Amino acid sequence: MAGKLFRRLALGLVVTSASCTAVPPVAVAPPGAVPGGVATGPIANPIFVAANSGNPESDLFLSERAADVIAKYNFEIDTTNQLEGTISTQYKVGSGILEPWHRESIGLANRLESTFQPIRRKVLVHFVRVEGGYLVSVEALKEIEDLSSPTPNSPGGSTFPQNYPLRRDLNLVLGQASPSGWIPLGRDAALEQDMLCRLQTAYAAR
Repeated sequence: MAGKLFRRLALGLVVTSASCTAVPPVAVAPPGAVPGGVATGPIANPIFVAANSGNPESDLFLSERAADVIAKYNFEIDTTNQLEGTISTQYKVGSGILEPWHRESIGLANRLESTFQPIRRKVLVHFVRVEGGYLVSVEALKEIEDLSSPTPNSPGGSTFPQNYPLRRDLNLVLGQASPSGWIPLGRDAALEQDMLCRLQTAYAAR
């Protein structure tokens, strides 16, 4: 049992270090940039994608490739608005160390945070038409659960002592008095950078 747990932990660490931003991204030059120049450091958000912005097929191409990238992180798409140029996902609970098949927790720090605390994320992708192509931006919103009060259960709250008469009430386990809320933690820059890297690669492979 311990060996299996160790193997899963090791696999999680390997996947954590194998994000898209760990390899050199495929550069997409913005208007006015020197052809063949490869940018170093963080990827610009938004990125520029050269295309015919007046062609409906270009809109479809960008949205389909973005949907493919979103699917790699196991996000479920909530809404897609072609007129506004946005794709919004549903909230997804953050994956921990023992869930290496989920990729939205980028880096060891995020993996550990999602392991010990309830974290959820939502992604929005925006497409803006500009001269010569599109500007594609990614917003990764991160939230932490806010429990209004601790769950009032005790370790023996669901036991049935033998020295008492049989009780018909089986609802001894209590839940939360009110639904839990979520506190915004801002934007997840690591996830945004990783998704931008994959988007650049997807748009470059035409």
